[in-house]
Amino acid sequence: MQIRRTITILSALCVAAILVISSTGNTQEGSALQNAAAIVKPQAYVSLEPVPRGQAFQVAVVAEIRNGYHINANKPADEFLIPTTLTAQLPSGLREVETVYPPQQSLKLSFSQTPLLVYTGRAPIFLHLQAANDAPLGATTIPLVLRYQPCNDTTCLPPVKIPISVTVQIAAAGASTHNLHPEIFTSKKP
Repeated sequence: MQIRRTITILSALCVAAILVISSTGNTQEGSALQNAAAIVKPQAYVSLEPVPRGQAFQVAVVAEIRNGYHINANKPADEFLIPTTLTAQLPSGLREVETVYPPQQSLKLSFSQTPLLVYTGRAPIFLHLQAANDAPLGATTIPLVLRYQPCNDTTCLPPVKIPISVTVQIAAAGASTHNLHPEIFTSKKP
């Protein structure tokens, strides 16, 4: 009985030692993989400069997802999965018309019996906005929050909320304007 108890204790200590060694032995790459905020690199863009009062415009947040990872679609296949969302805290004078998420991909993973609906690679999210006729003139910052949960084929990391901001120049109605980032705003296919 004493031998069996000693073996159980030694086994538990070995497992604990292996876990400690494996969690500390993976150096920089291992810690980066565990950092959910580092899996997605979001960048925000505005479609017009300046934006005249009364004019519709767009903001795009392009999420670059690390190779080997995915994030759930805005409307995931399972109600228990955490959807990817983009929310804006719009300042006075701006209103949201709609948010357009990228087309979702169906992906079969080792831990799921059915395919999941996800985003991989490059995932642009478009906010269609409207400047009011009385929007304050000048630079206006729009705070945004991108929420997602990164997963690979075997593990999901904790969900994160990434703050992003974009600055829009509001001009008088009828002001001359020019399109920005046509590679993003003219290539979108919602």
